[in-house]
Amino acid sequence: MAFKLLHIASKGEYIMTRIDLAPLYRSTVGFDHFASLLDSAFSADKTAPNYPPYNIEAMDENHYAITLAVAGFSEDEFDIQVENGVLTVRGKNLTDEDDRNYLYQGIATRSFERKFNIADYVEVTDATVANGLLTIQLVREIPEALKPRKIAVNATQDTIELKKEVA
Repeated sequence: MAFKLLHIASKGEYIMTRIDLAPLYRSTVGFDHFASLLDSAFSADKTAPNYPPYNIEAMDENHYAITLAVAGFSEDEFDIQVENGVLTVRGKNLTDEDDRNYLYQGIATRSFERKFNIADYVEVTDATVANGLLTIQLVREIPEALKPRKIAVNATQDTIELKKEVA
């Protein structure tokens, strides 16, 4: 892969700004979705919003949890959708607190939208909010037809028996 580097003169350092995935596209078949995902991840806006903060946790081999810190939101202020492999979490604060006179307001209750790319066969099973944390449960359920299966190799004596019958 070719890397495009940008020289930062003030520090004498180089930072990577773009990765050329053309070699990956021309030498693989069927991985175009993966390459597009990598390409979009590297070209994503570096000033992407970082609110609300979140954790992604692997509970076990097939169970995951995404936890977002959403202090000040109630369960009816969330919109969670999955479409085309993208989990979108939106929060819209419906309470009007303009009548309060804050001396300092450090708890952010602004509206937000977070998007997560989820893999094939990963489904959202539950979402709960408690103690200012929104937890979204996900499970990977691979169809039986796609799971690896062991194929037994049987030795048969049919060929030998057939030769005996002909003789």
